Amino acid sequence: MKYALFALACLGFSAQVCAADAAATGAIIEDNLEGNIRDAAEVARDANRKPAEVLEFFGLEAEMKVLEISPASGYWSKILGPTLCDNGGELVFSVGVSNDFKSSVMNLEGLECASAINDDITLLNIPTFEFSEGDFDLVLTFWNLHNPPLDARENMNRAVFNALKPGGIYGVVDHTRRHMQPDNRAVGRRLDPVLVIKELIDVGFEFLNFSDLHYHPEDDLSLEVGTPGVRGNTDRFTLKFRKP
Repeated sequence: MKYALFALACLGFSAQVCAADAAATGAIIEDNLEGNIRDAAEVARDANRKPAEVLEFFGLEAEMKVLEISPASGYWSKILGPTLCDNGGELVFSVGVSNDFKSSVMNLEGLECASAINDDITLLNIPTFEFSEGDFDLVLTFWNLHNPPLDARENMNRAVFNALKPGGIYGVVDHTRRHMQPDNRAVGRRLDPVLVIKELIDVGFEFLNFSDLHYHPEDDLSLEVGTPGVRGNTDRFTLKFRKP
């Protein structure tokens, strides 16, 4: 409703004054960052995670159909849900969506348009598959791609490609590994962003852009991401892809 009112207000002004859908969505996101469904710990993470800036970079608009991959405890879901559900959009969750998440986060006020699909797919079980819904405008995954091995990661990325509408966007954020660094226990939850770009181009995506929103020069990329002092402050790549 807020989105529709903003759009109506824009009818009497020039395009320069009303900077289209992105500006309207940005205002809605900022409002939802203050929402009462978010707890104090989530709000405290905003300074580091920069959710408004990230969602603007990925091009979120309030009427989109969005798929969030493996939403964990719902940090992003509690922002995406009210932004979309109150404005004619749709939010879908998949890959490792827990029963606790379904019974708690998905029942929160503002997530009435949310649903979960492909319950059999988890980050540790990703065979060749297709999402049971498609025609998505935007697919988002935060700190998930490092979990599956290469073949499973390719299965998921190909399923994402097939589920997006032409022109749809795939937004990826994960912990940075040094380019060409061999596998070892310390960097097991990090990914080489160059490798990620190659993998997604091989699936069929166009690489559009990157952002330095999560650049942390103090992270030398050598320590496990859960190490005290590193946890929550890892260098992270933020990459934007498009389905042609």
